[in-house]
Amino acid sequence: MALTIPEELLLLMLDDTTGRLHVRAAPAGDYALAGAILAELAMRNRLDSDTTRLFVADPAPTGDALLDGVLSEIAGSPREEASRWWIETLARNAESYRASLFDRLVARGILRVEDGKFLWFFSERRYPVVSDKAEREVKARLLGVIFDDEIPEPHDALLIGLCRAAGLFGLILSPEELDRAQPRIDQVADLEELNRALSSAVRDIFIEIARWSPMM
Repeated sequence: MALTIPEELLLLMLDDTTGRLHVRAAPAGDYALAGAILAELAMRNRLDSDTTRLFVADPAPTGDALLDGVLSEIAGSPREEASRWWIETLARNAESYRASLFDRLVARGILRVEDGKFLWFFSERRYPVVSDKAEREVKARLLGVIFDDEIPEPHDALLIGLCRAAGLFGLILSPEELDRAQPRIDQVADLEELNRALSSAVRDIFIEIARWSPMM
């Protein structure tokens, strides 16, 4: 079974060596993950959006517990809200979403779980890679779209937009490659209204975080 957009995004955020999330992926990671969940629901024709709102197009369950929980939350909202509002709201539960996604990737044999201590006192859970096949396939698809001008599938266009928004291409490409690829990344990331709404929301939130955080 193919990986979902949130699962693939989480793999790209993970440091294969340490089993921890990349530090560079952390600032906007919660928001990007929320956007990825919304994108996956849109891919399954459950959500749609326009320039001012995100709304339920089909309330039927997907059979995915994580996705259906979010779909139910959106469907039960007393009013329709913009994509950015939902990204900020869902990002508050990012830790829970990550735990669920990590459990899935462990169950599929892509990651393994290790419990240990951080600074000798604090419990820490790491997720080293067992097989990097899935991650390599994700990167190959994205790089094929970016460098070989392949026509992107909607799934990949959405993932490229979220990777751009969260700054993940700096983990995948060298600075020189990223400079060369940026126009194509921008072109693909801006193909669809939903992608523009999600990626713009994540980027705007990240800019605000950076503005108010002197450590970034």
